[in-house]
Amino acid sequence: MTISAVTFDLWDTVFDDESDEPKRAAQGLQSKPETRHALLLEAVQRHHDITRAEIDLAYGVANAAFYKVWQEASITWTNRERLGVLLKGLGKPLPDDELAALSANMERLEVDIPPDILPGVKDAIQRLSSRYRLCVVSDTIVTTGAGLREMLAHHDLLQYFTGFAFSDEVGRSKPHRAMFEAAREQMDVPFEEMVHIGDRDNKDIKGAQALGMKAILYTAKRDADRYSTSADAVCTDHKDLLGIIDALAED
Repeated sequence: MTISAVTFDLWDTVFDDESDEPKRAAQGLQSKPETRHALLLEAVQRHHDITRAEIDLAYGVANAAFYKVWQEASITWTNRERLGVLLKGLGKPLPDDELAALSANMERLEVDIPPDILPGVKDAIQRLSSRYRLCVVSDTIVTTGAGLREMLAHHDLLQYFTGFAFSDEVGRSKPHRAMFEAAREQMDVPFEEMVHIGDRDNKDIKGAQALGMKAILYTAKRDADRYSTSADAVCTDHKDLLGIIDALAED
């Protein structure tokens, strides 16, 4: 087969998820969840009587609702939408401008103190970019697609990608075909000439394969799906990625 393009998931495939937390602790900062709860409490208390316990409970409910919609409907609410659901449940609204500012502050946490990239991924992306078109296909949870571009630029990786499909910009999340179609359209190649790399079988592997793409499961950080995946190949080290893709092209 001919392979013309490679698409990358970001979290636990390129970025080492939660590797920013030790950096925050070293600077004397609270964890991201603690910071979000504190920011929300401060904002709501300017207008309503509310306790930290109420904020914590409401956040838990809103996060559970977010997860359900993400898993079952392939939609990732924006952070502002999630906060809107939370505040509606509390019956304690915020003025639009304050809600927008609060959401933006939360969205910057991973941008201002970015996580590390996984070992070997930068070299792999550099090598792949000399032979294939590259595109990001990533769900957004709190940090926006714009923020994720900043994080890629921070690690000097943005330059290697010719396309970006982020769920907050596409309007659907993996495994919905819209995410992969956005990548295909930007790279102008057929699905049959595309390979996707990601760490989740249900979203990355099944979503890509359903459209005729090849799919590689990356397991160095998250290996929960390693022994049940339908992936065309499994990658445990980014240094092997180019060889794996070359082997798929020879099938």
